[in-house]
Amino acid sequence: MAWPQDAASTGRQRPWRGRRGLVAAAATGAAAVTALGVTLAVTLSGSPAPPRPAPASPAAPSPSRTHVTATPRPSATPHRGPLLDPFTGEPARALGPVLAVKIDNIVNARPQTGMQSADIVYVIPVEGGLTRFMAVYSSHIPKVVGPVRSARESDLDLLRQFGRPAFAWSGATPHLVPFIERSPIVDLYALRVAGYYRVLDRVAPYNLYASARQLIGEARGASKARDIGFRFGALPADGKPATSFSVRYPAASYTFRWSAKARRWLAWIDGAPAMATEGGQLGGSTVIIQYTQIATSRFLEYGGRPPYAKSAGSGKAVILRDGQEFTVHWSRPSLEGGTSYTRPDGTRMLFAPGQVWVVLAPENHRSYVNASQV
Repeated sequence: MAWPQDAASTGRQRPWRGRRGLVAAAATGAAAVTALGVTLAVTLSGSPAPPRPAPASPAAPSPSRTHVTATPRPSATPHRGPLLDPFTGEPARALGPVLAVKIDNIVNARPQTGMQSADIVYVIPVEGGLTRFMAVYSSHIPKVVGPVRSARESDLDLLRQFGRPAFAWSGATPHLVPFIERSPIVDLYALRVAGYYRVLDRVAPYNLYASARQLIGEARGASKARDIGFRFGALPADGKPATSFSVRYPAASYTFRWSAKARRWLAWIDGAPAMATEGGQLGGSTVIIQYTQIATSRFLEYGGRPPYAKSAGSGKAVILRDGQEFTVHWSRPSLEGGTSYTRPDGTRMLFAPGQVWVVLAPENHRSYVNASQV
């Protein structure tokens, strides 16, 4: 079976589950196209993000989904008192399954949809010196996410800390596909499950979207949210006042600016506000600039080897929260575990409750420039 590097880039698509599944997906897509077209037409401004919705209960499994035997699920994060979400530090009624979605970030893909509801947003370097997002959902499930794009080797390393998460992706280089299929995920490949559709007001491959709730319905056996190393609490006393912080890649740049009104670090990408179709400007309550080695992937992409951001190991990180900047040490000894962030006095860094951004930034700019020549 041929696997396109990106399902959105091919002129052919197979039905996901025969006639019944295709009709259901088409009906869902038609309604979502209308909704997304309206939101894209709304004038975007730098206003704070709309309130995050109340934690959503997991959707019922799709009746058309074939049975998947679940692996043992990791235990929930130990806690005392009210249940707190391990990804956001916010109160939770229950811990839901984890859904990770690969989302494009090239200029033609902006503004994105559904990222305001993400618990965690990873910024991951890709070929050409550009970046893509991996948005992780559990406590808040939006109606629509996208545009959905293809996977890279770096994604697989990040996913392993979640146990067996559901992963939504639209394709990959053929050499990488078998590794994705054998990885500990619930595979939500765009040509295999229901919920994906194309909008008419964007060109391929930047027009592939998905109903996040349908994806959750397809994700039987997905791990629930668990401890991946984040700690939340009061603002430490030894921070350095900061109003902005910038990160540069060979062909992309990010600036995070503190907004006292929004109580978040608002994002600018390539010098322009990073907006969301659902309203407001993208940004997180806590932003982690995690400096790491950007090597080259062993999997060819468009005739070369794309960057491979190492998320295991250790190094320096800068944590932004509440208008202050903290320099810390990050450590992730194994891919199966999460990442700890430690202050100079040996105590764990505490994050502000809310959405967390993790920016995998090059620790050595020259080596990354060499790695990104694809």
